[in-house]
Amino acid sequence: MSFDCPQRWMFHTTSSVYFCALLFIFALPSMSFAQTPVPVITTTSPQNQLLNHFFSQTQSANTGTPLRLEDLEQMALKSNPTLAQAEAAIRAAEGNRVQAGLMPNPIIGYAGEELAFRAIGEKSEHLGFIEQTIPLGGKLKKSRAIAAQEKLQTEQVAAAQKQRILNGVRVLFYRALGAQQLVEVRTELAKLSRDAVKVTGELFNVGQADRPDVAQIRIEAERADLDLIIAENEQAQVWLELAAVVGNPSLKPARLVGELEKNLPVLEQQSLLQQLLTNSPEIKRAQTGVERARAVISRAKAEVTPDLFLRGGFGYNRELLEKEIPNARRTGPEAQVEVGLRIPLFNRNQGGIAAATAELDIAEREVQRVELLLRTRFASAYRSYLNALRIASQYEKQIVPQAQNAYDTYLKNFRGMAAAYPQVLIAQRTLFQVRADYVTALINTWQSAVLLQGYLLNGALDAPGGMTMEGGNPANADDRE
Repeated sequence: MSFDCPQRWMFHTTSSVYFCALLFIFALPSMSFAQTPVPVITTTSPQNQLLNHFFSQTQSANTGTPLRLEDLEQMALKSNPTLAQAEAAIRAAEGNRVQAGLMPNPIIGYAGEELAFRAIGEKSEHLGFIEQTIPLGGKLKKSRAIAAQEKLQTEQVAAAQKQRILNGVRVLFYRALGAQQLVEVRTELAKLSRDAVKVTGELFNVGQADRPDVAQIRIEAERADLDLIIAENEQAQVWLELAAVVGNPSLKPARLVGELEKNLPVLEQQSLLQQLLTNSPEIKRAQTGVERARAVISRAKAEVTPDLFLRGGFGYNRELLEKEIPNARRTGPEAQVEVGLRIPLFNRNQGGIAAATAELDIAEREVQRVELLLRTRFASAYRSYLNALRIASQYEKQIVPQAQNAYDTYLKNFRGMAAAYPQVLIAQRTLFQVRADYVTALINTWQSAVLLQGYLLNGALDAPGGMTMEGGNPANADDRE
């Protein structure tokens, strides 16, 4: 393969043969972002040993079974410990509900009276009895109602935790998928840069390339290698986080199946906000808190009704019926019955009723607070979504095609001896950087959409019950904005 290099080519005249040789590199078809194997980092420094292990696993895993988003979700629902915690909390709440409605245990005992030590067999009374307190005023039923509302709250916590786990897996999946594509982009750029360095070095050795040209090419190649290492490090980090969220830290890296560019979610603001305020587990938990507070008030008012005290017994009385008569009969078997009520004369549970009423006021204000907080979070999340979607759309329709066209034009002109190689180099790097920025915008779009469709819940490894969006754990997308 040969190229005609006319003398009218004025730039870098001493390197005309060098540029003609470089044409061989760029005579290849226009670069694409096809999938390429992830290279193994060759450095053996201690800080990179974990990454070396990761990428060696990645290369072997690429030939194995790919993972879909659905596969990772099922893993997380099965192995994430926080969901098991939430389900155990439901069982505990059900136990409390059952316990709250149980009658007090009866008391069975023995009573002895008039036990005269000088004549214990002549006067003593022996009695077996059973004693029972019967709550009145529907106290047991009202206590069960409180516990039932607490169980409903716990179920909302579990529903929220499940959604947080799913959101966390989805957020990390799209991050991992984007990191996978970025590694492919950076790998392609690094390969082209290394090819350019090799050809430039050979031309320099035969005196057909200048030292500044060699330095420029090497700098560009080193920058491409650094960008590749950063992309690989990000891929290793996000995979370790994803493995932790699905509850399997030993999960081996595998190729992820998915497409960032297709079927980007289009979300309508008002309907999405209405769905959030209606179905959010946070809202439902707060609303259940209001019902619980009302049940507490009802129970506090029932406390005024006294409980019924019952006691009955059967025994034997050895006392003589007529002491003056010889051979008089003893009293013999006898029964005992006691009935009592505690008179609510001084304590009518005034303080308990007042406290319960205040708790209801707090619970009602909590519903308002949660709704306003969700509106605030929604505004921020929806703004991030719109920005990311607009950026991704602009990159897809305008920026990436323009960068590709600029690169193709410079490459064509370079082949026709009408452009300098540095221009091609700059256009090439611009195209790859634009492509990387496009992938980042796609990741941000998917992450924002996941949170908006998942009731703004994240933090897949936070302890259940917190119901908060903040938290330093891998599934918190907000930590990386």
